[in-house]
Amino acid sequence: MNFAGARNHSQRISEGHHFPVEVWLHGFSFPHRVAQLARQAEGWGFNGLLIADSQNLNADVWVELALAAGATTRLRLGPGVTNSVTRHLAVTASAAATLQAETGGRAVLALGRGDSAVHMIGRPSVSVPQLEAALGALQNLLRGADAEVDGSVSAIKWLPDRELPKVPVWVAATGPRTIAAAARVADGVDFSVGGEVERLRWAIDVARAAAAGPLTLGAYVNVAVDPDLEAARELVRGSVSTFARFAAGAPPQEGISELTARALAQLRSDYETTRHGQAGAVAAQRLEDQFIDRFALVGTAAQVAERLIDIRSLGIDRVIVVPGSLDADPRAVEASNQRFADEVLARLDAGGS
Repeated sequence: MNFAGARNHSQRISEGHHFPVEVWLHGFSFPHRVAQLARQAEGWGFNGLLIADSQNLNADVWVELALAAGATTRLRLGPGVTNSVTRHLAVTASAAATLQAETGGRAVLALGRGDSAVHMIGRPSVSVPQLEAALGALQNLLRGADAEVDGSVSAIKWLPDRELPKVPVWVAATGPRTIAAAARVADGVDFSVGGEVERLRWAIDVARAAAAGPLTLGAYVNVAVDPDLEAARELVRGSVSTFARFAAGAPPQEGISELTARALAQLRSDYETTRHGQAGAVAAQRLEDQFIDRFALVGTAAQVAERLIDIRSLGIDRVIVVPGSLDADPRAVEASNQRFADEVLARLDAGGS
């Protein structure tokens, strides 16, 4: 890194970047990697780190988040995402409140309908009404109020520090009914519809129309920064197949191109849950390069920064960078993250120049 780059990097460590949108990093809960990733993310200037919760594919998310908390001082942390099936809601609320207390207010709680975590134990995703009920219960539990869970009244009695804000609850959402339910009950909605501006604009309109109060908006985007476009595509091929499959099961399909519609139809028939998120899976290998270029943010730092600026112009409050497939080489993922920090964030801080 040259002197100017080192100075900018050091400034981001202490202050965070200056682009008018939060930039979060997504990671997987592998033992011995999460604390290091958290330290790196904080040093790189990311605002927060979300760790996937999928007990059959990764280590326990709350243990790893605790280690990440101990390794950082500024970085916000949370599961990205957990669900209301594999743990009782009171257990999840207590875990999130513990993380909030131990970090002095750096916790978030991101929830979804349940994907690999529930499918791997033979359970279905929850319905939208069930998700909305779970969200309402979680909000009450995190406030220290009574909540009805599975027909019984529950409350988190130990909450010790009323000076800390309630843990914010965000929802990863793709379809219009899930987006609307999240907008009514949650504190934030993070769209899992890819990086296409048209599709994000549609999702934002759905959320804003349903919002019952203040609501933050985010977007999960698959990102690989590499001057070799083919290498960038391959790094995120598996994770693109996962996030695109979420969109494949979420009609209606307003705001998508013919190319995207064709890819979603293919994923509905080809996706293998046993090879979730893997670049080597059949469904991932069959994705067209042009679809990956459109759905994900891949290529040089200048190209990725330009796409992020377009996304920010829609009114998105945070972007959650998903940097590699589940089976990607960790060294390649780290190299892409480093380029993002050194080159993309620097361009964003400078106004995209």
